Amino acid sequence: MDDIRPLAEQQVRFFETFGYLQFPGLFADRMDEISREFEAVWEARGGGHAGSRHDGTARSCIVPFIDQRERLAALLDDPRIRGIAQGLLGDDFNYMGSDGNYYVGDTGWHSDGWHTGIRHIKLAFYLDPLTRDTGALRVIPGSHLPGDRFSDALREQAGRSGEQWGVAGPDVPAVALETRPGDLVCFHHNTKHAAFGGGTQRRMFTINLCGRYPEDQIQDLRDYIAGHARFWLDRNYGETMMRTAGPERMRHLEQVMANDGHLAELSRRARATMAEPSRG
Repeated sequence: MDDIRPLAEQQVRFFETFGYLQFPGLFADRMDEISREFEAVWEARGGGHAGSRHDGTARSCIVPFIDQRERLAALLDDPRIRGIAQGLLGDDFNYMGSDGNYYVGDTGWHSDGWHTGIRHIKLAFYLDPLTRDTGALRVIPGSHLPGDRFSDALREQAGRSGEQWGVAGPDVPAVALETRPGDLVCFHHNTKHAAFGGGTQRRMFTINLCGRYPEDQIQDLRDYIAGHARFWLDRNYGETMMRTAGPERMRHLEQVMANDGHLAELSRRARATMAEPSRG
């Protein structure tokens, strides 16, 4: 598993300019196994929300996700994942968590947070064929760049495209990343993205990674971790992820593990005010 597959310089420049990358067929050799493991998590968790199964009426979400199964956790050891992560984040990247989902219907335009210092990326696995009009991920190229009039306008207006621009969400100019099982999509957390026309059983899971936080920004890391209290987590990682980690994987877990001690109390408070864990 040490045969790292580095990104080409052109791929890194493309990501830095446009905020996303697409890897057709990158995991085609493992999709049968990945699909089985995906379903095994849902079977064990009963849907992840108060013991209920996904009924197609709203998004269902399990966090953390790949942490639940040894073979999914081992995706962090795969040279393809490590090559992408090291190319975009450096050798000491952090694993920040994962989510498994059954999506329902449309997902409006949004970013997964907004980061101007530490780079955060998302690796997305889609387990069903998706086209532009059946729920494929759409991205607005270049929308990840901070301090730019274009991205600033998108941050303020994209979620209200009808009111602001007179066009519905599906008509916002964007690139549709149509996928088949085995493809991998990578995008910057800042990148504006959405999906339209999807059904009620769209399966996908993501792996979130970032660069290592310098010591003078550790409070920012702790604040990021605190956001996971809405998922009712006592630790940022699942037991299986930590128990099966070898030395190489542990490099990418250790900084978060050293800074998630406040999460259990925050989650206790969240349980007192929420009917169920967050769905996203």
